[in-house]
Order: sequence, then C-alpha cells, then structure tokens
Amino acid sequence: MSFFITALGLMMIFEGIPYFCFPKQVKEFAQKLPGIENGVLRIIGLAIMLLGLVAVYWGKSMADIG
Repeated sequence: MSFFITALGLMMIFEGIPYFCFPKQVKEFAQKLPGIENGVLRIIGLAIMLLGLVAVYWGKSMADIG
C-alpha cells in the first residue's frame, strides 16, 4: 500500500509541474482541447499510458537488479 501512495504522490507532483511553471500556457492549451478530435485524444492517452507502463516496468526491473 505504501508503494501505491508513493506512486500516487509522484504522479501528483508531475501533474502539478505544468500548472506551477506554465499557468498561462496550460490555460491556452485547455481552450484548444474541445477542437481536438476524440480519437486523437484517445491515441495520445494510450501512448502516454504505454510510456508510463514502460517506465514502471523499467523502474521495477532496475529495483530488482540493485
């Protein structure tokens, strides 16, 4: 359970970085979102999830080695 909470905390940190560093650009991007097709957003979401899965797998395998 502590690993899950740690992962959730890290996710929240990374999700918050753009809002803290680039609030104006985040607002501009949010206004453009309705114009993007749902299929494109799904593909982007899938790609991000797959990259996250690879990162978790890579991190786990590095932890097993060390």
